[in-house]
Amino acid sequence: MPEVRAALLIAAEAHLARRPWSAVRMGEVAASAGVSRQTLYNEFGSKEGLARALARQAADGYLAGIERALARPATDPRERLRAAADWTVAAARPGTLLRSLLTGCWGDPLPAPRPARATATATAPAAQRRAELPLPGPGDLLAAARDRAVAALDESARPRTDPRELARECECVLRLALSRIVAPPVVGGAEAGRRRGRVTGPSRRAGGR
Repeated sequence: MPEVRAALLIAAEAHLARRPWSAVRMGEVAASAGVSRQTLYNEFGSKEGLARALARQAADGYLAGIERALARPATDPRERLRAAADWTVAAARPGTLLRSLLTGCWGDPLPAPRPARATATATAPAAQRRAELPLPGPGDLLAAARDRAVAALDESARPRTDPRELARECECVLRLALSRIVAPPVVGGAEAGRRRGRVTGPSRRAGGR
């Protein structure tokens, strides 16, 4: 049932926030959600299935946030696209599943879930069938976010922008946001770093002129 599945995911997220995935016990998750351990296994099949569901929920939540950012009232499409980029950086905080999904760097707090072995039948619930699909990689998530941006901004950008150019601009902005996640800027910028002696230009003694 959708309500039971949602309660189990909330419980699993709460446990994962307090300890690494290897220390999370299925019985504890079930107890926190107020259901039996068997109900948990009926919903997700295994601990790996629960991990995949958590990761997929993080991906869905990210794309929903992108859509909310793009829907904000703004006369300039660039402001809406910037809001989507800001959401990307803010949501992918260190230690979140979204950060792992967007960067492909797993291990903290959840190791990369192993691919599912297809077991769901055609009569299985849609959520179970979807859970067995491969998880989206960084490129998949970026492309999905880009496509949502293009769809949201297309009307307001025309006729000034070619659709292909709009798609390139959207992807470029989102890739810049991803670069801030992978390599956050130094606080104070390069000039402050130079003043502290952390960033220097070529040394004259080393051949600089």
